[in-house]
Amino acid sequence: MGDEILDPSLEARLRQALERFYLRGEDAPEALERQVQRYARCLKTFCGRFPQPGEDAAGADDLQIYRAPGRTELSGNHTDHNGGFVLAAAVHLDCVAVVRRRDDMTVRVISEGHPEVCDVDLTALDPLSCEEGSLAALVRGVGSAMREWGSDCGGFDAYLHSEVPVGSGLSSSAAVEVLLAQVQNTLYNEGRIDTVTLAKIGRRAENRHFGKPCGLMDQLACAGGGISGIDLADHDAPELHRLAGGFTRHGVAVVIVSTGGNHADLTEDYAAIPREMRAVASELGGRQLRDLSCEAVLATLPELRTRCGDRAVLRALHFFDETDRARLQYRALEEGNLDEYLRLARESGSSSWCLLQNAATPQEPREQGIPLALALTERYLRLRGIRNAAWRVHEGGFAGTIQVYLPLDELEAYKAEIEWVFGVDAAVRVRTSDHGAARVF
Repeated sequence: MGDEILDPSLEARLRQALERFYLRGEDAPEALERQVQRYARCLKTFCGRFPQPGEDAAGADDLQIYRAPGRTELSGNHTDHNGGFVLAAAVHLDCVAVVRRRDDMTVRVISEGHPEVCDVDLTALDPLSCEEGSLAALVRGVGSAMREWGSDCGGFDAYLHSEVPVGSGLSSSAAVEVLLAQVQNTLYNEGRIDTVTLAKIGRRAENRHFGKPCGLMDQLACAGGGISGIDLADHDAPELHRLAGGFTRHGVAVVIVSTGGNHADLTEDYAAIPREMRAVASELGGRQLRDLSCEAVLATLPELRTRCGDRAVLRALHFFDETDRARLQYRALEEGNLDEYLRLARESGSSSWCLLQNAATPQEPREQGIPLALALTERYLRLRGIRNAAWRVHEGGFAGTIQVYLPLDELEAYKAEIEWVFGVDAAVRVRTSDHGAARVF
């Protein structure tokens, strides 16, 4: 490890702690060694930026390390905000924090690539418009939500290092939120806060302080780990089901392809989906689509077309099919039936493209990155006769990413083909992680 070498006893303890999180998969020994070096660099950086007399990374006994994974949506595209059942998985790409508790109410955070200190006074917890979209907003928002849920919060110094690519659709902000919440949980609440509450704290911070509307799926997946089936009929009391294991054991790689987002403001595109779904629900006396049945919608199609529009009706039909599909996919994984799971994943992609209509934004008709990536992927798999595969819109859509399942032995050839169009490193393989937000060391 060169100049990153820790005190041998500290390195041995660190390596033993990391085995729980990273010693898994076909590249486990290499992955573990890379993570040992990564954590050692994080320790060294923290001690350099938040020094104490006579301390270095070799002997920082009062430091703690936390991690929280990113997540990938598996099914339930745009159903969480109307009470749907969704399927998501924590991924191996994660955010790490080296932390030291302070004796005051100040949180000081630095992060990789942003050398300036984010300095937040937790005696003032109201949202600040000047902080929207910033790390400071998440720090303050988590502190505020902790208090709202009747928990304590306090000060600490932290260095953050994330391997979750920003804009990848892997929920980098949710990972940071639940990471900060877990730090507060451990330092000031003796670890009493449960997974669902940690997720709610993260969502509250993102909605109220960070300024981004979102459901609860992202935070629940990051906080809990594994593959999560989440029933959001009651947003205040979501029903969480979890599976361990992933897709590698089936000989399948999960790839997220970034198609290059356009520069249009997509807020209205995103906001229109829950608005139109709720408009259909309201016409039939419901608060959200989960309050209704698909049969009730089909029985009143002529009236709904007139009052809500055809697109709203199509999106409502997507909701019902996608919610049922996510449940069936969870069951297929539970039973180890990957063929059925992949068939349903292909249906999910088709429904998002044709019914939900979030493959491209009508604002920029010349930009069709997601449809192009889907078409090229389908063509690649068809021409090579690959059947155990699937491709679908990933995350919010309109611009951004697609999700692809394909055999492991096709991974490199597919990456070369798709990256020729969308650029180097556009295709990122993700592995599921069985561990959610946690103290590592």
